[in-house]
Amino acid sequence: MDDFIRDLPKAELHLHIEGTLEPELMFAIAKRNRVPLRFGSVDEVRRAYQFSNLQDFLDIYYEGAKVLLVERDFYDLTWAYLERAHADGVRHAEIFFDPQTHTDRGVAFETVGTGIHRALADAEHKLRMSSELILCFLRHLSADAADATLTQALPFKDWIVAVGLDSSEVGHPPRDFRAVFDRARAAGFLSVAHAGEEGPPEYVWEALDLLKALRIDHGVRSIEDPKLIERLLAHHVPLTVCPLSNVKLRVFDTMADHNLRRLMELGLCVTINSDDPAYFGGYVAENYRAARDALGLTREEIIHLARNSFLASFLNPMDKRARLEDVDRFVADHAGER
Repeated sequence: MDDFIRDLPKAELHLHIEGTLEPELMFAIAKRNRVPLRFGSVDEVRRAYQFSNLQDFLDIYYEGAKVLLVERDFYDLTWAYLERAHADGVRHAEIFFDPQTHTDRGVAFETVGTGIHRALADAEHKLRMSSELILCFLRHLSADAADATLTQALPFKDWIVAVGLDSSEVGHPPRDFRAVFDRARAAGFLSVAHAGEEGPPEYVWEALDLLKALRIDHGVRSIEDPKLIERLLAHHVPLTVCPLSNVKLRVFDTMADHNLRRLMELGLCVTINSDDPAYFGGYVAENYRAARDALGLTREEIIHLARNSFLASFLNPMDKRARLEDVDRFVADHAGER
């Protein structure tokens, strides 16, 4: 069953590319760029990955990101993720990036975007892996800063399918970013948003009503509001859930406490993703396995989640249908295995 989960064709829809920076690559790039780190070794970095909340994680996340300076760094970071994800059965990835994390350090938007884009293009040819790129605004920074970032992004709009909202959720409601999301949609971008992870269900409502989000990233606290569940069902809004991340950041105390199964039982379009796998101890297949082990997910439910991942994607209808056929073909080929 572990091999079945790993090889089952799937999409990943909630993945921060900066959150795939493994300590080994962090140190290699730091050495290449002569960037000092406050950690003395790879093991010391890994020992620091004990978080009590989202902010604890973000502090280390931004420390690691500072080693990324030139186009090659962003290419290497992205390519390392793509190879790992492909080995986990990912056939389509919709990847978040945080340009403000880099432009605020003096790295040009073009440097960030070009490095990532080249790796995604190479994956299309070398791995037959499709992808989309989603620009996330950092919600702990101002709406004006987000607007300036959108302006920087416009010359590269053909590389970017959507805008999103991430970083510290509590105290930074989606409504603060309504104007920049309006402007982004007018420019042709789709919209998604992190909401209902540490923040309340009200943030999910705002993401839907004010930001016009087509997907909710995380969204696990939506279950606290029955009317919100009705809204998500009525409008077929997917949730991009990240089980290992939720436990690592203490949204749930243990995987057995996670509400993923309950969200599925309510009929929501739930997907499984890895969020920031270098920091949270698992890429996408490991998230599937952890949820299966703790929540007793059946083979059929695992297949359902994989199908959801393509249904919830921004693939065009023809490509979406082809990917779903890949899932069906794989399942048929492994029908006798349990």
